[in-house]
Amino acid sequence: MKLNKVFSLGMTLATALAFTACGNNDANNDAETKNETASTETTDGNTSLDKLTVQFVPSREPDEIITATEPLKDMLKDELAKEGYDVEDVDISVGTSYEATGEAMSAGTVDVGFIPGGTYVTYDDGVDVILTATRDGLSVDSDDPKEWNDNAPIKNIDDQVTFYRALVLAGPSEKGKALAEKVNNGEELSWEDLNELNWAVMGPTSSAGYLYPSLWMKDKFDHTISDLSNAVQADSYASSFSRLATGQVDALVTYADARMDYAEQWQGEFGGANDIFDDVQVIGVTDKIMNDTISVSKTSEKMTPEFIEALQNAFINIGKTDEGKEVIAIYTHKGYEKADPAAYDAEREAQKLARDAN
Repeated sequence: MKLNKVFSLGMTLATALAFTACGNNDANNDAETKNETASTETTDGNTSLDKLTVQFVPSREPDEIITATEPLKDMLKDELAKEGYDVEDVDISVGTSYEATGEAMSAGTVDVGFIPGGTYVTYDDGVDVILTATRDGLSVDSDDPKEWNDNAPIKNIDDQVTFYRALVLAGPSEKGKALAEKVNNGEELSWEDLNELNWAVMGPTSSAGYLYPSLWMKDKFDHTISDLSNAVQADSYASSFSRLATGQVDALVTYADARMDYAEQWQGEFGGANDIFDDVQVIGVTDKIMNDTISVSKTSEKMTPEFIEALQNAFINIGKTDEGKEVIAIYTHKGYEKADPAAYDAEREAQKLARDAN
């Protein structure tokens, strides 16, 4: 996901944590639609809430996300109880797209979302960012694609970072290999080179899967992803890599450590012939992207300043435990820091430039 990782963690990551309300028998349908929940005080002085809904964007296979994040239900209940909130039920789901999660948060039907920075910025009229994910740094951090290929395989390092990059990757098809060879020989690519390929991309709010690669193309070739003759929107990065392995597409765009995530599947279920770092080469590197976010809906009545602070503390604490780290590893998150909305101003500018370029 990288929540974009591109975004994405993303970038990147994007998912949504949503509150469903605890209403009394007289609650009307509109209140239910917006997840507006009446809260009550328990005997221990905590505030009682009926339901908290957690939704993730589909940057990984939905079933994989649901399975990996199942333990988050009890973890979140326990940590929120320490912060003064007793939540009876935590429901976890995966949105059908990044945009679907952003729209649900804006509408108030999802209260809290794990979403990439690009998705947060797109929907920031109705969404507030409260946390930024941290990730391990990578053994290569260069804007030269040849350095990524010369120093493969890429590995994690201990340094924690709040940014990532997106990569433009060429696969083992004849056209993909030809472009990788040009890059590794130090030759410049042309727009015609890129436009001859079949591409897999993510949704238009995905930082790593669309926005920043589009800006890279604009800077290099005065074109964007929307100008490509043959680009299909994949429903997940796994789907993109599967298509790359079988030659259905020649190139894809993704977060920088995606090949590490899919190395085993590449030679397994995807059917790749060789190691993923041999079959899949870097032909482009984007600017730095802010990591995924945990964001909240502005239209949810439950998102009081007090509850937002409780959520921040709960997720930060979860990210410090071994069990919590195992859960959030689904998006390669290592922990969380309280977010500064201004840190995403570069993302806002990126989206503006992308819109102007189209």
